[in-house]
Amino acid sequence: MPVSSPRPSSPCIRLCVLDPATGLCEGCGRTGDEIGAWGSLSEAERLRIMAILPGRLAAAASGPVAMPDPAAALA
Repeated sequence: MPVSSPRPSSPCIRLCVLDPATGLCEGCGRTGDEIGAWGSLSEAERLRIMAILPGRLAAAASGPVAMPDPAAALA
C-alpha cells in the first residue's frame, strides 16, 4: 500500500478574506504573498511564519497596524 506524504503544516482555518487595511488574511494572519508562496516553502519556513501569526493577528485586532513586509517573513 502506498504511503502518502504528510500534508504541509498550514494555519488556514478556511476564512480566507484579505483585510484591505492590513493586507492580512482575517482567518490566519498571513499576507497574500505568504499564502501564494506557501506550497513552495520548506516545512521549517512554514513553521517559522506560523509562530509569528498569533502576535500578528493580535496586533491587527488591537488597532491600526503597519502593513507587514512579506519579504521579511519569507526571508
